[in-house]
Amino acid sequence: MSQWPRFRLALLCTLLTLSTFVAAQENQKLDRQYQSAVAQYEAGRYAEAAAQLEELLPHAPDSFAIHELLGVVYAALSQDAKAIPHLEEAVRLKPDSAAARTNLAASLSHSGKPALAGEQFRKALELEPQGFDSNHNLGEFYIQSGKMADALPLLERAQRIDPSSYDNGYDLAMAEFLTGQLAQARQLVQALVQKKNTGELHDLLGEIEEKDGRFVEAVNEFEIATHMDPSEDNLFDWGSELLLHRTYDPAIEVFKEATRRYPQSPRLMIGLGMALDLGGKYDEAVRALLTAADLDPSDARCYLFLSKAYDSSPSQGEEVIQRFRRYAELQPENPLAQYYYALSLWKGKRAEDASLDMKVVESLLRKAIALDEALPEAHVQLGNIYADQHEYEKSIPEYVRALELNPNLSDAHYRLGTDYVHTGQKDRAQKEFEVYQQLRAQHLAEIDKERAEVQQFVYSSKATAANMH
Repeated sequence: MSQWPRFRLALLCTLLTLSTFVAAQENQKLDRQYQSAVAQYEAGRYAEAAAQLEELLPHAPDSFAIHELLGVVYAALSQDAKAIPHLEEAVRLKPDSAAARTNLAASLSHSGKPALAGEQFRKALELEPQGFDSNHNLGEFYIQSGKMADALPLLERAQRIDPSSYDNGYDLAMAEFLTGQLAQARQLVQALVQKKNTGELHDLLGEIEEKDGRFVEAVNEFEIATHMDPSEDNLFDWGSELLLHRTYDPAIEVFKEATRRYPQSPRLMIGLGMALDLGGKYDEAVRALLTAADLDPSDARCYLFLSKAYDSSPSQGEEVIQRFRRYAELQPENPLAQYYYALSLWKGKRAEDASLDMKVVESLLRKAIALDEALPEAHVQLGNIYADQHEYEKSIPEYVRALELNPNLSDAHYRLGTDYVHTGQKDRAQKEFEVYQQLRAQHLAEIDKERAEVQQFVYSSKATAANMH
């Protein structure tokens, strides 16, 4: 998705001259110094402009123009902590300037002070209720804050004031998309494409088509977006769309190209691992997911798919165990971290090491359950440990609890039925086997779970990327 926000700053509309100040001081040298700072700013030489303005400021400490330009220069240098005091002073000196309030609001927003930023954006709108910038900026701010309903009328008004604005048109289409107005969003994006054909527009159109259930159209738009702009976002969107709709071989190729271009991207590496796993290439999947785990050891999304791939490819056991051990140590209060570490030890060691102390695995599973009692998979695995040791009085309650939490766990029904056979409860066993057969015949639970897991990864990754922008 496109980078947000797109605040439009009113940078130099009030900074053209210091003639009044200079006349009062009768000092042409100061005037030339100010004009030189303006020229440096306009040429993009922000550090030089800042140095000149800081030298000038003691000679005119109450100059709105100097404070305003110096604040804008520091904002351009991404030094909002330095920018804000000067922009606040500019607002104090000239409280009726919508431009000054806009510039202050933008710096406040960038520095993580949304409440103060919103206050200044709203005051700018009060000063210029029919201004394009004041409507667009407050609408943009509301989008950034997740207040789509508040953003829409402001962006619509800005669009009526200036229909030619690409930025506002994009933002309005995004707001319409996020509020479910897909037809309006599609129409606006298609109109924008006629004026300015960009990759981000095709990416947004792909999002619209995907949400509207038009898979073929969505894939086409994501592909166009990626060819026009092979950014990390666009490659992720194209690959994940193919992944969501179970076209694994094309998804693998897209994610391979994506990780070649962006080898330090954890989400792209996870996407490649998922595609390889679902496409049946388990050894490669494990290698990709191990790389993803090293790129971001705390990313919980990686470990679910590493555990699944490891089920089908246990040959890299020691490396997998090492990653799960690190994850469990990094997040000792995370129940899934403890659960995955337990499973990796059990899967990786039991085939090659008969001396594996199952008490360690049992302890990790019990810790996972203590952290989250409603974790059905942990109950199933704990039941398996007890059943393997013929401790059915312990295993049966674990399977029963797991099925209370999730009745679609077919293996739990089978294992519970087997335990009932061993304990002479044949009627109960028969019922569990019947449910098991029904679930296995339908395959629906596993398919739905797989798709839900892929969707959760894709949508959470997109949301994370959008928030970072």
